[in-house]
Amino acid sequence: MARILIIDDEQDIRVLLRDLFKGAGYEVEIAANGKEAMDFCKDKQVDLMITDIIMPEMEGVETIGNFVKMFPEIKIIAISGGGKIHPEAYLETVRNFFPAVKQTFMKPFKGGEILQAVQRLIGS
Repeated sequence: MARILIIDDEQDIRVLLRDLFKGAGYEVEIAANGKEAMDFCKDKQVDLMITDIIMPEMEGVETIGNFVKMFPEIKIIAISGGGKIHPEAYLETVRNFFPAVKQTFMKPFKGGEILQAVQRLIGS
């Protein structure tokens, strides 16, 4: 069974995505920021990571960079609601710098669309 790691500082997003993917039969882990995610993955590997870009403790770009070094085969979906600039600018940056970022979504996104992206990337 594929394992998905969801990293977002917004609890509502973490819970929404966790429930969506568990309902689709995936094993799901959640973290509130990149630091928590790194601590979790010291002992466990994940198949796909969904990460927000703007977060406290360790933001998404640094988190993606660390995960790509640790797990070169990982597939990544980046999400963003923006910050000081429009979310598309953040998402374009990670797409350009990290080939592991296979898909991006601006918040708010549709659950069905992100579920289809996951199914396409790692199967159902």
